[in-house]
Amino acid sequence: MTGLKLFSLEAGAEFAQRVSAALGVPLSAHEERDFVDGEHKIRPLEEVEGDDVYVVQSLYGDASIGLNDKLIRLLFFIGALKDAGAARVTAVIPYLCYGRKDRRTKLHDPLSSRYLASLFESLGTDAVVTLDAHNQSAFENAFRCRTLHLPAQRLFVDFAVQQLQGDRHPLVVASPDVGGVKRAEAMRQALRERLGREIGRAFVEKYRSADQLSGGTLIGDVDDACVLIVDDLIAGGGTITRAVAAIQGGGAARIWALASHGQFCGNALAGLGQLPLEAIAVTNSLPQAVAPSLQVVDCAPLIAEAIHKLHHGGPATQLGFD
Repeated sequence: MTGLKLFSLEAGAEFAQRVSAALGVPLSAHEERDFVDGEHKIRPLEEVEGDDVYVVQSLYGDASIGLNDKLIRLLFFIGALKDAGAARVTAVIPYLCYGRKDRRTKLHDPLSSRYLASLFESLGTDAVVTLDAHNQSAFENAFRCRTLHLPAQRLFVDFAVQQLQGDRHPLVVASPDVGGVKRAEAMRQALRERLGREIGRAFVEKYRSADQLSGGTLIGDVDDACVLIVDDLIAGGGTITRAVAAIQGGGAARIWALASHGQFCGNALAGLGQLPLEAIAVTNSLPQAVAPSLQVVDCAPLIAEAIHKLHHGGPATQLGFD
């Protein structure tokens, strides 16, 4: 491969510029042209033959462009890069869509994450990189091409250590549901190693059926503790709201919410701002509005480090275990 090329679609250019600055590689030029009937074309404006190409693009919908439109543009652009002779094309997708349906829980349920993987593979995608997939095992098993899963854990460990300096309350890491216990436990162990003291664990019982939440029993001791609620995604805010209520009822002195991805659908952020949370911290894998209760942790340097190691043949997989 002759060199590294970095691209982004227009919808992801702001975040990609941060990755570009951290990586020290400029964004390559491309053209996106929309036709009057809603079709479009996307092509690289720089030579990519023989190159190692990375396309940075989170997949989410917003008021300007829908999720599925963004997805098809990314797929078509990957196809155009392969047709132009790129030696390797890696899709760098900090927030990967369709991760919720990774297994069948009801009769005839779709396996959307597997179907998504098939789309990327059909266009010749050589590798897919993402940050904190909804289910790491399902993400890795859905794809037949190379995958790299980057936990946001070390970013939040750095954030928590900085924010909690001097705090003398017992520290507890909590999962807002049973499904996130392993994620919370990994965070707890990393914080224990970093801080050199024992850290408690807790989780909140939760059941979901047809978007209706139930449960709310707290398992674990949070009395007079500083509690970090750790999750992968905040969308409507219902899960965090129930967890905060249970943890506050358990006597917690301070409560923080840490989530890798902040969708904040509808009025979720405003609603969460009314909870007894000292702050909500998310990465910038998705664009974030300015809000008093929201703190944004930059994940662009981690993404840039992954690209650097993939290109130069370094031990990129260790990024998932640091």
